[in-house]
Amino acid sequence: MRHHDHGTPSAPGQPPAVWTGRAHNRGQWVLAVAGAACLALGVDLAVDSPWGSGLAPLLMSVIGCVAAGLLMLFGTLAFVHVAVRVDDEVLEIRCGHMGLPRRRIPLTDVVHADVARKVTPCQWGGWGYRWRPDKGTAVVVRRGEGVVVRLGDGRVFTVTVDDAEAAVRVIRDRLRLIAARTSQI
Repeated sequence: MRHHDHGTPSAPGQPPAVWTGRAHNRGQWVLAVAGAACLALGVDLAVDSPWGSGLAPLLMSVIGCVAAGLLMLFGTLAFVHVAVRVDDEVLEIRCGHMGLPRRRIPLTDVVHADVARKVTPCQWGGWGYRWRPDKGTAVVVRRGEGVVVRLGDGRVFTVTVDDAEAAVRVIRDRLRLIAARTSQI
């Protein structure tokens, strides 16, 4: 991660008002370039067709190349990086340059937060937004540390982010503040 914005504490002993973190995967740019190449090949076939064997094979080739190119290009660009934000109320995860897909988890739904020292794409079946019945849901953009939150309904959500320890510390501080507020009522 290149950018850690841990915020400034709002008062002595208080967690920062907003914690943000990111994780990047520069290796997925290679797949995005491959997707752009497939897309360019499909456009080239459509514009300057050397095929003399008929329209159907040409259409299948053009549509196949364009579809594969778009899928690779946009599918990889959506998971080149992830941004995590923790404020007083919500843990928010935004993927890619457009921030989609996005997941907002109210901190009132969080029961516990932990650091996962080693999250790998192999554990989750690849990069991206993943779901496994035995593990829960995850956003995996690279190998390394991540944040694991357990929700009140039993679900588990994992996200790879640099400086996961700081994120977990902030989430735990927020959970203590929420518990203190609810016990005062």
